[in-house]
Amino acid sequence: MAGASTATHRVAAALASLEPSATLAVDAAAKQLRASGVPVISFAAGEPDFPTPDSIVEAAIEACRDPAMHHYTPTAGLPALRAAICAKTVRDSGFAATPDHVLVTNGAKHAVFTALTTLLDPGDEVLIPSPYWTTYPEVARLVGGRPVTVVTTASSGFLASVRDLEAARTERTKVLIFNSPCNPTGSVYPASLVREIGEWAAANDLWVLCDEIYEHLVFGDAVQTSMPVVAPELADRALIVNGVAKTYAMTGWRIGWLIGPRDVIDAATTFQSQVTSNISNVSQRAALAALEGDLTAVAEMRAAFDRRRTTMTAMLNAIDGVSCVIPDGAFYCFPDVSGLLGRELSGRKVTTSAELAERLLSTVHVATVPGEAFGAPGHLRLSSAISDADLVEGVQRIAQFALG
Repeated sequence: MAGASTATHRVAAALASLEPSATLAVDAAAKQLRASGVPVISFAAGEPDFPTPDSIVEAAIEACRDPAMHHYTPTAGLPALRAAICAKTVRDSGFAATPDHVLVTNGAKHAVFTALTTLLDPGDEVLIPSPYWTTYPEVARLVGGRPVTVVTTASSGFLASVRDLEAARTERTKVLIFNSPCNPTGSVYPASLVREIGEWAAANDLWVLCDEIYEHLVFGDAVQTSMPVVAPELADRALIVNGVAKTYAMTGWRIGWLIGPRDVIDAATTFQSQVTSNISNVSQRAALAALEGDLTAVAEMRAAFDRRRTTMTAMLNAIDGVSCVIPDGAFYCFPDVSGLLGRELSGRKVTTSAELAERLLSTVHVATVPGEAFGAPGHLRLSSAISDADLVEGVQRIAQFALG
C-alpha cells in the first residue's frame, strides 16, 4: 500500500502547486448557492451579461449543417477566419499581419498559455505588472518560467512606468506581459507610455505579450493602443492576444487568437497540433460572422458598461472605508477596501480582503473576488457586467455590511 508520502507524488509537482482560477472558483460558489435558493448577487465572473448576437448564433447553426465542419480542419484555424482576424486587427488597432502570422486558439487564455509555452525556457523571467489577471503568473510557473511582479498602485493610475519595469529587469528577463485595458483595474495606458515601454522592451531584446482582449471596452477619452503599432521596432518581438469573448459576448464559444512573428507562430502551431488538433469548427464559423459583421451590438454593450462603471464607482466611494478609482476600460471596478479591514463587521473582525470577500458571500450573499488573487491584497474586484438592478442591489448590500 502506498503511504502518505507517496500520495503527495500522485500528480506532477507543477500541478500540485498550481492555484485554481480564483474568479472561476468564486463564480462557481455563487452559482451553487444560487441553485440552492440563496439570492446571491455575483460580481465575480468576467463575462458580459448579454446574449451572443443573433447573427452570430445563426452562423453557428448553419455551420452545424455543413458537413465540411464535421471533420478536422487546419490546426492554425480556418483560412477564412485567419484572414478575417487580420482584417479586423488592421481596422481596429492599425497592426497589419498576414494569415500565416495568426494562430486560432481555444480562447484568449489558451493563447496566453501557448505563447508562454513557445517562448519560455526553464528559469526565464516574466515581468507582470500587478494588479494582474490571475492566470498570468500561474501559467508562467506552469511552463517553467519565473513570474516577477511589478507593483503598481492607485496613485499612478495602476500604470507601470519604464522606471518600474527597468528596476525589475534582470539578465534572465525574457517576456513582459502587457494588458491594456487591464483586468482587474480597468486602467488604460496612454499612447505615449505604450510607446515608451515598447521602445524600452525593444532596446533590451525583450518579448512583449500584448493582451488586447478588452480593446473595444474603453470609455471617455481613453483610447486603446497596440504596442507594436506605436513602437514598430518591437514588432518582431511582440505577440498579440485577442479574441471574441469580451467584445461579442462569446465567452462560452472559446475562440481566441495569437498574432506574432512567423517562426513563433509556426512553433506554436506545431505545439497546438499535438495538444488540440483544430479548434471547434462551429465556434470558428461563429467567430467569423462576428468579425465580418458590424459593431452595433458592441457599441450597445459598451454603453451599458459605461453607465454601470460610473454608477458602481460612485456607490463604492460613498461607503466609509472604501476608495475606488473610476476605470477607463474593461468592465471591472477595483476598490481599495483596506479601510474596512481591522473593523468588526457583522459581529466579527475582518482582517484581510480574502476574509472580507468570504464574509460578504456568506452573510449578505454578494460574490466578489479578493485582491489577493490579483497580487493586490486590500482590494476587491467587482464586475460591472451584470444587470443595473443587481449592480445597485449588490453594492447596497456591501454598504449595509460595511456599517457593521
